[in-house]
Amino acid sequence: MLKFNEYFTGKVKSIGFNSDSIGPVSVGVMEKGEYNFSTAKPEEMTVITGSLKALIPGSPDWQIFTPGEKFYVPANSEFTLQVAEASSYLCKYLSK
Repeated sequence: MLKFNEYFTGKVKSIGFNSDSIGPVSVGVMEKGEYNFSTAKPEEMTVITGSLKALIPGSPDWQIFTPGEKFYVPANSEFTLQVAEASSYLCKYLSK
């Protein structure tokens, strides 16, 4: 079953689903802006199009990720993304 999510007054939208091969995931798009997210489970974020500038827990500096690159977010944490152009992503929700 598909689950539609909308955040930050519609500037971030995603479709979540359960993939037989990789488990729970979401695919989404973000408009230009800065967004702060919190997560209960660890996440693996992969940029599909555009780029994401990320401030990840445990990292003192912002990092830029471009298409095909991924980063990890620990469970029970917050992370901030700066989006300079409309961008898309794949988020895998990890079990550990």
